[in-house]
Amino acid sequence: MATTPTQVRIDADIKKEAAALFSSLGLDMSGAVNLFLHQCVLRGGLPFSVELPRYSEKTLSAMAEAKRISRDADVKGYTSMQELKEALES
Repeated sequence: MATTPTQVRIDADIKKEAAALFSSLGLDMSGAVNLFLHQCVLRGGLPFSVELPRYSEKTLSAMAEAKRISRDADVKGYTSMQELKEALES
C-alpha cells in the first residue's frame, strides 16, 4: 500500500493529549489517523455521532474546576482509598 504525506493543523493541547492517549493504546498519531480514516470509509461516514452537548452552567463550571484541580501540582493526591480515608478522618 502506497502512502502519501498529509498535513493537518491541530490544536497543540489536543494533539498532546491525543498523542498520550494513542501511545497508551500502542498507536502513534499516524496510525490513529489511519485507523480513523479506515473506519470512516468502512462505515460510509464518521464512526461516531456528532452532537452539541447541552450541559448546564453548573455542570460546565464543575468540569472546569475538576480540570483545573487535576492539573494543579499543589493539590494533594491519593494513591489508595485507605490513604484518602485516613486523610479525611484526620
